[in-house]
Amino acid sequence: MTEHSPGPMAGQTVLVTGGTGGIGRATAAGLAALGARVGITGRDNARTQAAAAQIAHQAGSQAVDAFAADMSSQAEVRSLAAAVLTAYPRLDVLVNNVGGFWATRHVTADGFERTFAVNHLAAFLLTDLLLARLKASASARIVTVSSNAQAMGKLDFGDLQGQRSYSGSRAYSQSKLANVVFTYELSRRLEGTGVTATVLHPGLVRTAFSAEDPSLLGKVMIPLLRPFMKTPARGAATSIYLASAPEVKNVTGRYFAKCNPKPPNKAASDTAAAARLWQISADLVGLTPEP
Repeated sequence: MTEHSPGPMAGQTVLVTGGTGGIGRATAAGLAALGARVGITGRDNARTQAAAAQIAHQAGSQAVDAFAADMSSQAEVRSLAAAVLTAYPRLDVLVNNVGGFWATRHVTADGFERTFAVNHLAAFLLTDLLLARLKASASARIVTVSSNAQAMGKLDFGDLQGQRSYSGSRAYSQSKLANVVFTYELSRRLEGTGVTATVLHPGLVRTAFSAEDPSLLGKVMIPLLRPFMKTPARGAATSIYLASAPEVKNVTGRYFAKCNPKPPNKAASDTAAAARLWQISADLVGLTPEP
């Protein structure tokens, strides 16, 4: 992109959560290179500011903004939403990218299991808080990063937060299925608003994923698999496609991998379970029920 070519996303504003590294950072860089104004979130303010400056330099853009927020904290998600609404009069794309894996059970400041809080509740709450701005900016897009682990996921409504029995892989698979179920339900609720909701599997990507608290299997397998993993730039391809491609402008309620729609876990089509997950999530994050 040159100064004389503003790019296909010129005039559009995008927020990418978890944008300081890995897939999120590559997504932000790709969308900035297409001409969008991009905001990224990260836990550490200095690191997020530095990442934003590096992405701007890499993309040849002056419009990359940093928002510091720990997405495991509901108070910080709410503060983030307020800051984004103040900074951006319009919001064309929200990319719910932030996520993580923890082999052992951690509890957040709000008393929630961290995998469920970061991978599902953060996206659920942030999306709700930004929804009016997205609707006002329609046509707008909500893109959520899941994982192929959703295929093995099961929504255990009797123990959603692993209090009785915790397994890192089970918690992760459940949270990634929750991303898909949330997206499908969101797309139904957004029908006719001009806002679309899609969800994706980025592929197996070389990132710092699970570095904080890796499983024993992960410690053994990840070094062996690393040569076969995608670069973050390749892993971001489907996120960038769903956020920007004209041909998917009106596509909603679909799961994608390698920039193509794929059938997800059968549980994604269980509308009763989706409504139940939505209500539980709304209660947990303290959203007032819609009339």
